Amino acid sequence: MERKLASVQCVLALHPIENADAIELAQINGWQCVVKKGEFAVGSLGVFFEIDAIPPELPQLAFLWTSRTAESPRPRPESFRIKTMRLRGALSQGLLMPLANFDLPESLTEGDDLTATLGVGKWEPPVPTGMGDWRAPFPPLVRKTDEMRVQSVPGVLDELHGLPYVITLKCDGTSATYCIDPRTDEFHACGRNQSITEGANHYWNVARKYEIEAVLRKFPNFAVQGEICGPGIQKNRLGLKSMEFFAFNVYDQQQGKYLNHDDTRAFLESANLPAVPIVEEGEGFAHTQESLLALAEGKYDGTSNEREGIVIRPKTERNSLLLAGRLSFKVISNRFLLKEGE
Repeated sequence: MERKLASVQCVLALHPIENADAIELAQINGWQCVVKKGEFAVGSLGVFFEIDAIPPELPQLAFLWTSRTAESPRPRPESFRIKTMRLRGALSQGLLMPLANFDLPESLTEGDDLTATLGVGKWEPPVPTGMGDWRAPFPPLVRKTDEMRVQSVPGVLDELHGLPYVITLKCDGTSATYCIDPRTDEFHACGRNQSITEGANHYWNVARKYEIEAVLRKFPNFAVQGEICGPGIQKNRLGLKSMEFFAFNVYDQQQGKYLNHDDTRAFLESANLPAVPIVEEGEGFAHTQESLLALAEGKYDGTSNEREGIVIRPKTERNSLLLAGRLSFKVISNRFLLKEGE
């Protein structure tokens, strides 16, 4: 499921903010954001920009990056994006504006994706050095790694309710995929979106450190996906002294599906590949969004750094109707997001 960085959303509830006369909190899906008081009513539709959205340079949005005292709007800074922040003590995640502020068709309904219509971009963290050069497109038989945030699709909690589940730590690094392309018999070390040329770069250094090609030559249908963490990557929030790999997926290219949790762990152990740490597992999922947000918070072991969050999945792989694909989603720590936005 593609992330909707800008979409038509319905205001589900409005809540007052203590000691604030001009603003209030609006609930959209599982998100909440600060809006002008009286601008929306419960049931109103608006244009919702998610966090990490890079809004277009439109006059009606210039207030986001232009000082109130400026005589005229200034160009949007290149690094500008919608962030998690606190306004008058209230957590605000996203931007909600009336539909009438934009030149949009009258036929729009709740959930319509406006990302392309409005020209909204997605902020990505700066690319670390040492990542290597482009070699080829991402191998077509392997799925790319990308989880939706629970606030965007809160209904996934109902889809998982009562099922055996596992919650793993989200290691803050850079995504890596390793596989052998069955069409060419070539070994690939990949970033999130492309195969990387062999050399002295993080992807291939990790492949050599853990002898991943030798592992996959014995199981050529399998692709291993995980996170590379260490010095020089995302501020090294895990506090590692060297580059390390934490696997979270094993994908069977021939079957076109991921291995179940227990099979994944057994394979990684037999291959001497480290797996992402387990935060919690159980036989009947009963978490709420609030309890998951609380569970997502904490420090990476041995550090004072806020951990990024958690990933939640059933122990036995299954599809999600809401996600139109694999039932797997993430919860990012609000303390992490607030720290990141400073």
